Amino acid sequence: MDIKQLEAFALVVENNSFSKTAAQLHLTQPTISAHIASLEKELKLKLIVRTTKEIYPSDAGKLLYEYAKKILDLRAAALQAVENFSREMRGTVTLAASSIPGQYYLPKLLQGFRSRYPDISFNVQMMDSSAVIEAVASHGAEIGFCGTMGDTLKCLYEEFARDRLVIITPNTPEYQTYLTTGFPVQQIAHENFISRESGSGTRRETEAFLREMGVDAGSLRIAVEVPSTENIKQMVSEGLGIAVISRSAAESMSDKLLSFDFESVSLRRSLYLVRHKNAVLSPIAEAFYTYAQEFFKPGK
Repeated sequence: MDIKQLEAFALVVENNSFSKTAAQLHLTQPTISAHIASLEKELKLKLIVRTTKEIYPSDAGKLLYEYAKKILDLRAAALQAVENFSREMRGTVTLAASSIPGQYYLPKLLQGFRSRYPDISFNVQMMDSSAVIEAVASHGAEIGFCGTMGDTLKCLYEEFARDRLVIITPNTPEYQTYLTTGFPVQQIAHENFISRESGSGTRRETEAFLREMGVDAGSLRIAVEVPSTENIKQMVSEGLGIAVISRSAAESMSDKLLSFDFESVSLRRSLYLVRHKNAVLSPIAEAFYTYAQEFFKPGK
């Protein structure tokens, strides 16, 4: 089975014609017939059904066509990528990022990379961690940044950073008293809680964080669920409740918020670079992925 045979087969299916396919590929009709016959002989299956009135794929032919299209599309993408590749390194890379890496890690990474390759631009799609993984798995994004590992076997994950989680509260006299004593763990279950939405990496890590402190996440008095960490900070600053967020996010808080760390809790949140297990990255995406791996190494 070679690429020319698959190309001829796919066009016969699409054109429902050997003669049209021959003309399209600038080949003779017997050559097209020979390509199809070779495929059928190799697979020991009938792929194209020919009657006096029509030509159409068999059930096996329909199955092969789906895979043939993927192979041909990938070949076209590879040729296009190589054609577009130049020493100037130009083009656009599509990224998917969840809120924490997207807001607090990605900006510095992009700034550093574009100082080296100013002709490469980025299309950044912000979404929760589950959606990031799905975007990479379905080829909606070449590279992802998220706060959890999914169940799909289609993706590869590489930890690029670790971040502690902290509790944030409104900056009011009620909570200022805990600045010297520390925030009491038993108080968490009695507070209104602001939470990220289901599917968020922060939500999962928050629940693990609370479990390590002996707090049942199911007993929380969740007042509001929001789609981003910035939303959480705004809600808490308005006095709607307390929350757990990444310490990197807490570093940019306003004076309306207080942050409480729990050094006795060993849990650190992992953040991941994500790529498709089998897909070949475009040259510029590969360059960016390699740069990201080096950028986040300790000491960088």
